[in-house]
Amino acid sequence: MVDTTYRSTAPEIMDNFLMEGEILRDALDKIASINQLLGGNKVTLEGIKTLIKDQPQSAPIRILDIGCGNGDMLRTLADYANKTGLNFMLTGVDANQFTVEHARNLSAGYDNISYQCKDIFDQLKQPVDSDIVLCTLTLHHFKEEEIIKLLKHYSKARIGIVINDLERSAMAYYLFTALCFVFRLNDMSREDGLVSILRGFKKDDLLLYSKKLNFKNYSITWKWAFRYQWIIKTA
Repeated sequence: MVDTTYRSTAPEIMDNFLMEGEILRDALDKIASINQLLGGNKVTLEGIKTLIKDQPQSAPIRILDIGCGNGDMLRTLADYANKTGLNFMLTGVDANQFTVEHARNLSAGYDNISYQCKDIFDQLKQPVDSDIVLCTLTLHHFKEEEIIKLLKHYSKARIGIVINDLERSAMAYYLFTALCFVFRLNDMSREDGLVSILRGFKKDDLLLYSKKLNFKNYSITWKWAFRYQWIIKTA
């Protein structure tokens, strides 16, 4: 059995911000498709609903998506806002220029979505001007000290933070191996996916981060498929 006692420090191929091309595009789109199929977008959307339930229906809600990938989560939110009459102003940030351009192309029909190519750690000296910050399948890319630094900064968001990330589990590891075959994932997607699970989290990890950051109003909930929904209220 694969050992999931501690978070892996192995790098992911996709962590190379200069990477571009069809292999990366295919990986981004397959990750988004699998996440959507397994209910991952729903986990993030439910977290946002929890945070905005007491907000006025017509109030503009500025949402920042860190590590936005191909923008699938933002398009899901834009569709939801359009259907329910909510006023979402959506911004995606990613450190890879190719990824950002791909997201822009896929989101061309959405007036309320914009993208920025930035290293988020370069922005930590800037004030937080978002109401809600999202981190969907991104937090596991960082080391513990980076996670603490990032969440300390974004805890200044007006309403809260929604984190949706992987559970570090042997069962998830082996099930993803099977998914690789079913979805015919390329080698990069397969290798990065397995490393991602080993860089994922146990509930105790998230509880420890919450304690270190002195969060008072938060919830950590296990969700299918093998992920945690971590909602932090900052208001």
